Amino acid sequence: MKTIKQFITMKEEQEKISMLTAYDYPSAKQAQEAGIDIILVGDSLGMTVLGYESTVQVTMSDMIHHAKAVKRGAPDTFTVVDVPFGAVGISSSKDLEYAVKLYQETEANAIKMEGSYLTEHIRNCTNIGIPVVSHLGLTPQTVGITGYKMQASTKEAAQQLINDAITVEEAGAVMVVLEAVPSDLAEEIAHKLTIPVIGIGAGKGTDGQVLVYHDVVNYGVDHQPKFVKRFGDFSSGVDALAQYNKEVKANAFPDEAHTYKKQVLGEES
Repeated sequence: MKTIKQFITMKEEQEKISMLTAYDYPSAKQAQEAGIDIILVGDSLGMTVLGYESTVQVTMSDMIHHAKAVKRGAPDTFTVVDVPFGAVGISSSKDLEYAVKLYQETEANAIKMEGSYLTEHIRNCTNIGIPVVSHLGLTPQTVGITGYKMQASTKEAAQQLINDAITVEEAGAVMVVLEAVPSDLAEEIAHKLTIPVIGIGAGKGTDGQVLVYHDVVNYGVDHQPKFVKRFGDFSSGVDALAQYNKEVKANAFPDEAHTYKKQVLGEES
């Protein structure tokens, strides 16, 4: 398993870091076999695998349940788990209690939280030994306010994002995820920070990239954002299920090749 120190070395040596958002045992197992550097158990599981309308409905129990499955599927891959909505930003003591619970029960290697306003919380987590990945730019938990659109599109907003990234690093963040920001700005931030910057919809100038497993393989996805590239296609699964249904209805499945031999009085017939 790669370590935080190794990720920093990869940044220094300009070796790109691959991160994949996955939510269960089989996808995590495939990610590890493919050599992915980091698995992110994102709260996007709310829409992708649980059918929620947004990440806001995702609970701490949801995150712990799925992160445990991911760790079982990829025990040798660095794993980051999202702090869900409502588990941070309440109070200093409660926030820390939730962070400890998530980190301890999932056995993840780091937790991820959205927003620069959590600087003090990042510092508190760091002080007790919990590695924190900071998520800046478009933060899905606040899209009810910001909307799904490119962030930091003005000179003032861009400078603020640079300041925020520097601030979370100074607070102890071990990595930053930048989502939906101009590529030149993302590259500048990556150059200014000593910790790795992972981009999603942020161009190729970051230290690495992250995409969602389901987007990468086109598995049950209805909408494809501009920054997503599909590297496979699992959508044919519907055709396979339709064929299964057809053969069951026609009594064509199971056939002899998929049936145990008959037993009569303990002897094969």
